[in-house]
Amino acid sequence: MESESGSDAPKAEEKVLPAAVRAKIERNRQKALLLRQARLASRPYPVGGGGASVKVPPKVIDSGGGFFIEEEETEQKSIEKVVHEPGPVLEFDYLICDECGKEFMDSYLCNNFDLSVCDNCRDAEEKHKLVTRTVAKEEYLLKDCDLDQREPVLRFILKKNPHNSHWGDMKLYIKAQVVKRALEVWGTEEAIEEAKEARRDNRDKMKQKKFDKKVKELRHAVRSSLWKKDIGGHQHDYGPEEHVEEDMFKKTCKTCGHELNYEKMSIH
Repeated sequence: MESESGSDAPKAEEKVLPAAVRAKIERNRQKALLLRQARLASRPYPVGGGGASVKVPPKVIDSGGGFFIEEEETEQKSIEKVVHEPGPVLEFDYLICDECGKEFMDSYLCNNFDLSVCDNCRDAEEKHKLVTRTVAKEEYLLKDCDLDQREPVLRFILKKNPHNSHWGDMKLYIKAQVVKRALEVWGTEEAIEEAKEARRDNRDKMKQKKFDKKVKELRHAVRSSLWKKDIGGHQHDYGPEEHVEEDMFKKTCKTCGHELNYEKMSIH
């Protein structure tokens, strides 16, 4: 009982293979079965009641992975009739291409970006072009939360940076999915263009403001270098002497109006 339960446990835990893998296995199985039937058809065996001592055909073992393994047997046995049992028929989950409407099993866009488009309809130059995260944020005005948190999270592939291999890997997205996410965030293409225009205007204003500030600082520096402070004392330039009364006289500065009063002693 323990051996039976132990052998059944792994089977219960087996995971269901993807449709593409199961289809590939079935193709290999059918191809191997056709080869086996052709090989057996080229070896005539007697059919009837009387047994005949002939070489037994190779024993075919189904590996379970879509291939057959032949095991050679050297002993002679009596064969009355060779019976081929038909193999099991598997059902496949084919995908429908969004572009051409045809069925397909797997593709580059399906495997990497969960996009239902076959390889024949892949437009690598425009619609299905790979764009970097920087382009997604600058050209389509998406934020980090729009790429990483908004459901469904956009899928991407990693690629080495062509400018410097020591830098971090680039995240590449599909242009069609980025455009779709931008429309979900902004609503319309017109709203995206208006927002981009507003950002360009703000960027130009900031550049002009920085330029004006640098010009002002430069002018101030030039004026400061030309301006020299007069550190010398004021020299009075007095006018003619005026008699005030008796022995008192005064002089007035022509520049600042300062009056200098003084007395002259008369000599008798």
